[in-house]
Amino acid sequence: MKTVIVLTSHNILGNTGKPTGFWLEEFTAPYYTFKDAGVEVTVASPKGGHPPIDPRSDDPDNQTDTMQRFKKDPDTQKVLANSVKLSDVRAEDHHTIFYAGGHGPMWDLTEDPVSIALIESFYNAGKPVAAVCHGPCVFRHTTFQGQPLVKDKRVTCFTNDEEEAVGLTKVMPFLVEDELKRLGGRFEKVRNWDVLTVTDGRLITGQNPASSGPTARELLKLLNA
Repeated sequence: MKTVIVLTSHNILGNTGKPTGFWLEEFTAPYYTFKDAGVEVTVASPKGGHPPIDPRSDDPDNQTDTMQRFKKDPDTQKVLANSVKLSDVRAEDHHTIFYAGGHGPMWDLTEDPVSIALIESFYNAGKPVAAVCHGPCVFRHTTFQGQPLVKDKRVTCFTNDEEEAVGLTKVMPFLVEDELKRLGGRFEKVRNWDVLTVTDGRLITGQNPASSGPTARELLKLLNA
């Protein structure tokens, strides 16, 4: 079994000048979920090389078991430092694809034609696609059979309330919850920071960082079914 975890290459938070990137837990939790299940993982990003980690995701308050494990794991650190270019990933070589969040994807992966085509090629081939937190922003332009991929599907993502809570509503180019609704997604959410994963057919989405491990586990269930 082979999967791709896709991370952002974007490292500046809008016009604030502050650093951003991917959310560390949203890489480590899915990565170890897959590895521990014997899945072969390719880590990819638009530019390749070391994707930028959002420094806030590594704050003392945000530490998790998988993050601690990562810090003692030079092999996985090396994998992350050498992510492959997204343009070199082919759907036919993998069983599924997983998009991690953080705020970075809002600026690069959302509009990336390579990413859009890749998601569609996985989905058109009957393979499951998953995204967590801000990751579902990647479905903004993806289509299936001429309609938005998320149309009439149950979905979730980092909510408007959560964005408000971190004070970044005005910084974002758009709000993922609003966009999923605009595209016809049947949006679901729970309280801020609680865990929610939603599976609708071959589309799996998770609400926030704490949902990243559970979203990966739901994806595994689907792959093993």
